[in-house]
Amino acid sequence: MKEGITVIIPFLNEESGIEAFCRAFDEYAATVSFPIEAIFVNDGSTDASPSIVRGFKFSNLAKCRLINFSRNFGSHAGYRAGIKNASYDICTWVAADLQDPFELIDISYEKIVKDEADAVYVGRSTYEVPFFTKLFSHMYSTLMQKYAVPKYEPGGYQTIVFNRKIIDYLNENMESNSSILLQIVNAGFRSEVIHLDFTERKAGRSKWSLSKKVKLAIDSFVAFSFMPIRLVSLVGVIMFIAGALYGVWVIINKFISTTVVSGYSTLACLLALGFGVTNISLGVIAEYLWRAYDASMNRPVFIISEIVELKS
Repeated sequence: MKEGITVIIPFLNEESGIEAFCRAFDEYAATVSFPIEAIFVNDGSTDASPSIVRGFKFSNLAKCRLINFSRNFGSHAGYRAGIKNASYDICTWVAADLQDPFELIDISYEKIVKDEADAVYVGRSTYEVPFFTKLFSHMYSTLMQKYAVPKYEPGGYQTIVFNRKIIDYLNENMESNSSILLQIVNAGFRSEVIHLDFTERKAGRSKWSLSKKVKLAIDSFVAFSFMPIRLVSLVGVIMFIAGALYGVWVIINKFISTTVVSGYSTLACLLALGFGVTNISLGVIAEYLWRAYDASMNRPVFIISEIVELKS
């Protein structure tokens, strides 16, 4: 195994904090006994953050590169681009907002080298987050563990450190509209779990919007679980049974009472319920069809406009 680790840092419009990250990461690199390669991935930034990275003078990194995307492709595409260009046999990613503790790198590196684990999953032990963020995260991880990836831990993972075996696996299986983290967990490689203290964002605003969280949840379930399709089938069976029972009741009641008048409100409610279930079912099926169509088009997961070798 080639000694050293590749650390991927995707960023999007981090002008207010990227220089502080570069300085802190360069200082950290001087404290470890193994070489570190940093791959910054510019995910379509429109501010000065790429220029700040290019102009920073790194002194303690073995290698340093900047990958510029042609447009915004998302952080998971950034991870995949970095992995594709990784020089070392151990790889990970950290956020450019200084929330991730750098010690996860050396702790996990030692575990992979000495304990011969293929991957080290890094979870969050402490860090106060907004209530709804915590609720969303808990619901997501619980559902993923129950219906999609049984090895996924409640509370989830923030990042993963992994070896060449997984690097090759990911490069050979480049998935779009998917979660790279779940792809690794679902593959079943030998792994260990550690929990560390994460901190609050130091500067700028998070790009992890509600729409991106919803997309990740949909991508995760559609890519790794048949539960939504089975749920549609279950709802259909329940609606069929309920409709059959109601029909029997209407026929019996018609013979029992001659004054029964067909109610407009009842009919309207049944139609609204039926159309609602139908539309939801079509929406779930459409998600699977769209992803199958997108995969058949074989469009690139990311497009690199340039790779810049930074001085280190």
